[in-house]
Amino acid sequence: MTNDLDPTADAAEMLPDDATAGTLAGRVFDPVAGGPTVVAIREEGVVDVSARFATMRTLTESPDPAAALAAADGPVLGNLAEIVANTPDDVRDPARPWLLSPIDLHVVKAAGVTFPVSMIERIIEERARGAADSAADVRDEVLAVIGGSLDDLVPGSAEAAALKELLVEQGLWSQYLEVGIGPDAEVFTKAPVLSTVGSGSDVGVLSTSVWNNPEPELVLVVASDGRIVGATLGNDVNLRDIEGRSALLLGKAKDNNASAAVGPFIRLFDDGYGLDDVRRAVVTLEVDGIDGFRLEATSPLERISRDPADLVAQTIGAHHRYPDGFVLYLGTLFAPIQDRDEAGHGFTHHLDDVVTIREPRLGALVNRVRHSETVAPWTLGVDELYRGLARRGLL
Repeated sequence: MTNDLDPTADAAEMLPDDATAGTLAGRVFDPVAGGPTVVAIREEGVVDVSARFATMRTLTESPDPAAALAAADGPVLGNLAEIVANTPDDVRDPARPWLLSPIDLHVVKAAGVTFPVSMIERIIEERARGAADSAADVRDEVLAVIGGSLDDLVPGSAEAAALKELLVEQGLWSQYLEVGIGPDAEVFTKAPVLSTVGSGSDVGVLSTSVWNNPEPELVLVVASDGRIVGATLGNDVNLRDIEGRSALLLGKAKDNNASAAVGPFIRLFDDGYGLDDVRRAVVTLEVDGIDGFRLEATSPLERISRDPADLVAQTIGAHHRYPDGFVLYLGTLFAPIQDRDEAGHGFTHHLDDVVTIREPRLGALVNRVRHSETVAPWTLGVDELYRGLARRGLL
């Protein structure tokens, strides 16, 4: 994507490869209306469907969200290129619409350690106690004991249990291996409701973190009854040094201003796109730094150790309900071991890195990296959202 480190992606490249052929839902801030607005992304432009769907939650709770969105109509707020170009904080004209994260009242959940490579990297973080300069030696030690590939290992299987016994004998058992190959997946709450940022906005890492990375992921959109109704892309920003010091610091490592990006749009399941397309997805990552550094990586969903539907079933059921639905980050294959600053220290972000996460059927999520303490703060909560919707006569 040729954006010269401008986090504003070209609108055509932000769209899926089949452009507006799919059923695409998004959200923009409409300054004329004075608040977030649910939109349909169509060939004629960005269409305001808020008269039918006051929130994205309302749309995704429909019996058939794709058909409901296709049947909805409203005014065109503008063309996508203009709205995308007006999204970054430092160029935004507040009198014109800009792009938001496509989700609103959905709980933001994330599955961790769902790919063998990322599981190994979590073990390395833990054993290195968050110190990047120890990672290479620890990686060699862990791989020597595990041996071979874990790609075909089924979590919760007899083979996984046998590997656990071996690792315990070698003194290498880890809480990350427990959720990586044990029967129970790691599913945690990534961020508060309404706190996610969309494509074109800055993502945040804590200024105190010196070892961190993006986590390019596919994100499922799930209704309150457990139906998977669509998909989008996400960046589950990770602070490796903080989580590596202690897994009990997961909240500090994962939940900060602008630490969860989602977008650019939700592709709702219809006759042309569904869960099998998710299973075949290949997510790509590009990181471009102002220092000339460039990183590229690929994450095929076929290498995930737990099926996406199984992860959803472990999240919602008799044990836990979500009356407004939720989104679920599926985890990442990305193993950030490419050295950037010093040999053996692996990858870490620099300020103003531009992160592009792309999947052909879902488009591109593009964000610039800044410190969580300096990005635009999260200010719009549930109370303000509903007061605004009431003022607009949408409730």
